[in-house]
Amino acid sequence: MSHWTFDLFSRHPSVKWAQRSDNLFITVQLPDAQDVKLKIEPEGKFFFSATSGVDKIPYEVELDLLDKVIVEESKASTGSRSIQYIVKKAENKWWSRLIKQTGKPPVFLTVDWDKWIDEDEEFTSKGAPEAEMGDMGFDFPNLNLGGGGFDGPAPEMDDDDEDDTEDENAEEAPSAEKEVPSASGEADTKKT
Repeated sequence: MSHWTFDLFSRHPSVKWAQRSDNLFITVQLPDAQDVKLKIEPEGKFFFSATSGVDKIPYEVELDLLDKVIVEESKASTGSRSIQYIVKKAENKWWSRLIKQTGKPPVFLTVDWDKWIDEDEEFTSKGAPEAEMGDMGFDFPNLNLGGGGFDGPAPEMDDDDEDDTEDENAEEAPSAEKEVPSASGEADTKKT
């Protein structure tokens, strides 16, 4: 018996996940997503739907997460290539898997190896996904959830992955003045 349901006319986007003891990192990969709807419920129900492309092809995913989550402390960001979630776990513990279903996971659900760390490396690892995602733009509790979870359109955010500008790629011009620490630790300005 399946623990999630799908509309027969919907497709499933690729979903990647990773975790820490306190958070789940879920990324739905769907370029040019439109009409994005997000819903996360405290008992661990995760629902995503959107359309994509000129033909507005519908996509959706509904998962029963392994355990309970805290909706009010969860965040999401919609970019041009993906929708990223940081979902706060109700209990700070490592999960053996993302979903309640045992056995082989659905083909669209994979581990996000870019964000994955082992449980014993959690507090020694640098570059946590929270830092990569930055200020995601909105929190679930500030979106007028009204009780059980977020159920509405997701705000649109810029996707940092494709925003390489000329400024980022340009070399810095040599400066005529340079701050150099002095022996006292205060910065001195010297002409170069």
